[in-house]
Amino acid sequence: MEIDNIIFDLGGVLLNLDYNLTIKAFEDLGIADFNKIYSKAQQSGLFSSFEVGEISDSEFFQGIRKLGGISSRDEEISAAWNSMLLDFPPERLDFLTQIQKQYRTFLLSNTNSIHEEAFQRIISKENLVSDLEPYFNKIYFSHRIGHRKPNRPAFEYVVNDNCLDPSKTLFIDDTMQHVVGAQKLGIRSLYLDTSRETVIERLGFLLT
Repeated sequence: MEIDNIIFDLGGVLLNLDYNLTIKAFEDLGIADFNKIYSKAQQSGLFSSFEVGEISDSEFFQGIRKLGGISSRDEEISAAWNSMLLDFPPERLDFLTQIQKQYRTFLLSNTNSIHEEAFQRIISKENLVSDLEPYFNKIYFSHRIGHRKPNRPAFEYVVNDNCLDPSKTLFIDDTMQHVVGAQKLGIRSLYLDTSRETVIERLGFLLT
């Protein structure tokens, strides 16, 4: 496999997640069956709009209150929303450092302003680094570029911004629909089943 570039997903691939924790947290706030309006595979328009930066934090909080029929404070909603964010194992940073010696690396994540602030705190606290910038040639967050996976413009944005050859670019993600979206652009893509393996185990062959 002739690869020059690797595009990583963040949540699930590098940063551990548990969507069930956020579902439970919102149900504890009074939103019954929160999983019907938000899950890893499917989201209502409110969440998609937030992920592409179409609405502000305050509009998101208000949208949650309206959607769920609750009166929770912004801070409570933010805490519930961030519940899914777990840890960023330091060995994955070491892995990214090794990968960088042989490949151009990029990060493409569906995320939002609230989550970005929260996972930056997690990374800083656990690994004593201020951010992920040194570990990639460039980082792309959906709420900053206005496009989200699996939509074609999200992948085109990264490819065109860096003059990447899709046939020599590898993309890894833990959501199958994102993998399929990248494949449609001709990007070589791998699905990571996080219940069975880690990104290091999946991509370890690239360092041999």
